Amino acid sequence: MRNRMLYILIALLLGACSTPKIEAVVSTPTVFQQEPTVAAGVDNDKNPENTTQPTESTPEVRDATGIPDPGTATWVLVAGDFRRPVAVTHAGDERLFVLEQEGVIWILENGQRLSEPFLDIRQLVNDRSNEQGLLGIAFHPQYGQNGYFFVDYTGTDGETRISRFSSSPDPNRADVDSETILLTIAQPYGNHNGGSIVFGPDGYLYIGTGDGGSAGDPLGNGQRLDTLLGKILRLDIDSTQPYAIPPSNPYAQGGGLPEIWSYGLRNPWRIAFDKGSGDLFIADVGQNQWEEINHQTAHSIGGENYGWNLREGAHPYAGGQAFWIDPVAEYDHGVGCSVTGGEVIRDPRLPAWSGVYLYGDYCTGRVWGLLSKDQGWLNQLLFEATFRLSSFGQDSIGRIYLVDHQGGIYRLDPTA
Repeated sequence: MRNRMLYILIALLLGACSTPKIEAVVSTPTVFQQEPTVAAGVDNDKNPENTTQPTESTPEVRDATGIPDPGTATWVLVAGDFRRPVAVTHAGDERLFVLEQEGVIWILENGQRLSEPFLDIRQLVNDRSNEQGLLGIAFHPQYGQNGYFFVDYTGTDGETRISRFSSSPDPNRADVDSETILLTIAQPYGNHNGGSIVFGPDGYLYIGTGDGGSAGDPLGNGQRLDTLLGKILRLDIDSTQPYAIPPSNPYAQGGGLPEIWSYGLRNPWRIAFDKGSGDLFIADVGQNQWEEINHQTAHSIGGENYGWNLREGAHPYAGGQAFWIDPVAEYDHGVGCSVTGGEVIRDPRLPAWSGVYLYGDYCTGRVWGLLSKDQGWLNQLLFEATFRLSSFGQDSIGRIYLVDHQGGIYRLDPTA
């Protein structure tokens, strides 16, 4: 254990001291910078009515060699008329599954929504706050054999629930009575619920949790290791019920709660693994000024501290001493209001786009591309639209989708 903690300390120190240089970034503090007028302490996550509106003009985008011309791809409407959709994913076949925040999951098959929902748990879900509701879904890697899938939702008392459900004999209907609650996390406030759940290349379930809410992290949850709030959690859901602790988790033998994989997060709104490299991308919603993208290599041994609430993005916030990892990209509130994490493109129809991580802003509909190059990062503004961009997703063959909270599901297609 002592040697493992030493390795973690060394890894974090190296990460804090040698953050990759960000090249050709349209969203670094020296570009697009505008002093926000949002009052200190006001929290505006996913609530554009309460935030300073970004500037309308598009700042000049510097050349980012390696990121393709955005004119070679376009967003095509696949389906519409959903009620506050927040996620889209697949179960290993040609179907798409769309989550509505109020607690319903629909299936899209051949571009058509089926007449009956796959799962309706509105009676279990509390969606009274704009950051509460049915927020995430992950299908087991062996879903075709065991029929298990996992959801993250806000319970009736405001708590976060991580639950497992099972399919029914009808492949297009889940068994609504099959719920097994794996984990319940009390939420002190009604915002910052996180909500992302994904399976990693290692077969473990990763869960993004917010810091518990309010503004400025008044309980200090981001930096505490005795709470599951403000973290990425890592669970083994196969060995033992309801779950086991992977022995390689950084605090499996003590020093913090054993479920914790990494910490120092405010409200991670969408985490995603690159299907090619195995790297993890974490989009963390900021407080008053800075939205950020964090990156974790596939070789990580866990224990990373991403800085909140000592830092907001790469900038001091509450202050204090710690080893933290700075983001690989960020933008200020002159550009947008709330980051939405995306996916790394591995679509065989878009070979020039391979390896580009897409992310966007909820309020403006702007979409950026981020690409690792020469031990640095290229970052370029690619698309602007009128989306309320709540999520991205992929289908079973790697095509990328965008979720508009106003009701539409869009796919990124080649232009010709």
